[in-house]
Amino acid sequence: MTHRGIVRRVFLVGCAILIAGVWSAHAQPADGVPADTVLLNGKIVQFDAPYVDALAVRDGRVVALGASADIARHVGPNTRTVDLGGRTVIPGLIDSHIHAIRAGLTYTGEVHWIGARSIPEALDRLRAAAKTAPPGSWLVVAGGWTERQFTEARRPTRAEIAQAAPDHHVYVQLLYTAVLVSEGGLEKLGIPNDTELASRLTVESGPDGKPSGWIAADNRTISELFDRLPRPDFDSQVAGTRAFFRTLNGLGITGVLDPGGYNLPLEAYRALFRVWREGGLTLRVAYSLCAPRRDHELEDFRALTAMLPMGFGDDWLRFNGIGENVTWGMYNNETPTDTQKERLYETLTWAAARGLTATFHWQNERSVHHLLEVLERVNRDTPVAPLRWSIAHLNDASPDSLGRMKQMGVGWLMQNAFYFRGEAFLGQRGADAMRLAPPIGSALRMGLNIGGGTDAHRVMSYNPFVSLQWMLDGKTVGGTPSRMADETPTRLEALRLYNPGQRLVRP
Repeated sequence: MTHRGIVRRVFLVGCAILIAGVWSAHAQPADGVPADTVLLNGKIVQFDAPYVDALAVRDGRVVALGASADIARHVGPNTRTVDLGGRTVIPGLIDSHIHAIRAGLTYTGEVHWIGARSIPEALDRLRAAAKTAPPGSWLVVAGGWTERQFTEARRPTRAEIAQAAPDHHVYVQLLYTAVLVSEGGLEKLGIPNDTELASRLTVESGPDGKPSGWIAADNRTISELFDRLPRPDFDSQVAGTRAFFRTLNGLGITGVLDPGGYNLPLEAYRALFRVWREGGLTLRVAYSLCAPRRDHELEDFRALTAMLPMGFGDDWLRFNGIGENVTWGMYNNETPTDTQKERLYETLTWAAARGLTATFHWQNERSVHHLLEVLERVNRDTPVAPLRWSIAHLNDASPDSLGRMKQMGVGWLMQNAFYFRGEAFLGQRGADAMRLAPPIGSALRMGLNIGGGTDAHRVMSYNPFVSLQWMLDGKTVGGTPSRMADETPTRLEALRLYNPGQRLVRP
């Protein structure tokens, strides 16, 4: 099913509304000031009250909710009036874990395979980009796809990308597990001269025993390989940021929590700040800072936050603390040493005293006890619940781990990783584990603070309705069913996960 079809299946949203003419009679609201926009004859979703069929907006705020006959009082001569015709209106969506800042830097210069349903369709996108890109330049597919979305259920070959873009270098990244590079591409990136990096790459062979062009590696190595690609100039980064944020707006996203991550050095934030200073942000951005240097985390955080207190910014851009990489020794490390755990403890003790929010990247239940032990040590001295700390991912969390998080007031940022990777998890852990992962229902019943998101755009589509649909039916992109009914949220609960702590009408 296309992403557009998924949108229609889950919710009917604003793009489907009908525009009506201005009403001829203009009864005035109680304060005498007409609304800028009035929506009538629809189904307005509220989280803490029954549905109503109309609302009024003035100066960017919802000023009234109720029956259409009552809300019509807010219509004035210049009010934009929309007849919803029974359609549903939902609150703006907030992706609680998306790498939007990084995606924006390269958005206009990348080839996007998100939503492509076949290899020919993906190659056509590559072919179209080759027509406008200078010969000899790089065409980059940075992620957001998996072979299971293609009807062929396989990866493209080096020969296929060479046929689609014979005059260009091509780099295709598959999640953080593998990369396809066109002939001569590794040499162009200088990899043969970097023996240390080259030693961490596994060159895959094709049926003929020759290199296939596909290279396997771990997260860190693939990120370092991506850093070898040419970076867009500053103006392109600014244009890409504006364009990507507009794309998110078109999918109902009004706010994002950005956790930093790989391939996002401190200077890369300049494009975001430029758009913000110029008043060009179209969604609200809360951003975290990752540790810039290994083994210098606390030193660097102290320097970076000396003039950057928690919450610094405005309604459009706000500093949201540290993470997702707080200390390198506790980031994508399943077997941390006592020394590495102590470094995290020291850093978090400092962060708690400063009132900083923190978010932590952790994948697996089998090792999360290392992280929870450190958080519990900090919590004994300084309660962390008011700081809004959270753990991202942790798809196979156990009731015990969720309970420990609840006890401390630590939240869970949950994404739809298994929409792409469900079959792999099924093969590794079996059907019983698959039916309980992720344990959304258990976490909701426990009262855990949860935020929904995508983790886009390297490992997932940025379309929130893909994530929402997956929450409801548990099906992977390949159609494999998963997750038992007890772990499936209702539609309203799923919407709440994309609007954590928010209400449609704010005081």
